[in-house]
Amino acid sequence: MIVDDEWNLVYSYTRAQALADGVLVDVTDAARAVGFKVHTAVTATLYHGYVEPPEGIAGEGQSTAGRLHDLLFLVLCSAKKSSPGADRATVRVAFLMKPGRTVTVNVIAHIGPGDHGEPVLTLMLPEDD
Repeated sequence: MIVDDEWNLVYSYTRAQALADGVLVDVTDAARAVGFKVHTAVTATLYHGYVEPPEGIAGEGQSTAGRLHDLLFLVLCSAKKSSPGADRATVRVAFLMKPGRTVTVNVIAHIGPGDHGEPVLTLMLPEDD
C-alpha cells in the first residue's frame, strides 16, 4: 500500500476482509462457468435474500446454483450491452420467493479495482452500494 504523508487514513476495509467476514460471497467459479473472467462476489444481502431460495419452494425447481447461474447470465448479457468503458450495469431480475409469487429487484454489477488494483466484479442491490 502506498503511504501518503498528507492524508490521515482513519480506516480501511479490504475486499479480502469483506469476503472473510461474509459481507461478500465469492462466486468466482460460477461466474467463470458463465463467461466472466474476473474475480466475482455477491453481497451477502443479495445472496442470502434472493439467490438462496426461501424455504417452501424446493418443489418449484429452485436451487441456489440455478438461481445464481440465472443471475450471472442476466448480468453478463446486460454488461455486454452497456457502454464501452462503463464501470457498472443494472439489470432487473425476477426471483421466485413463494409458489406463484416473484419479486423483481434491481441488481447492480460494478467492476472496479480489487485490493491490489486488479479488476473485480461485485453484484449488489442498490442499498448495498
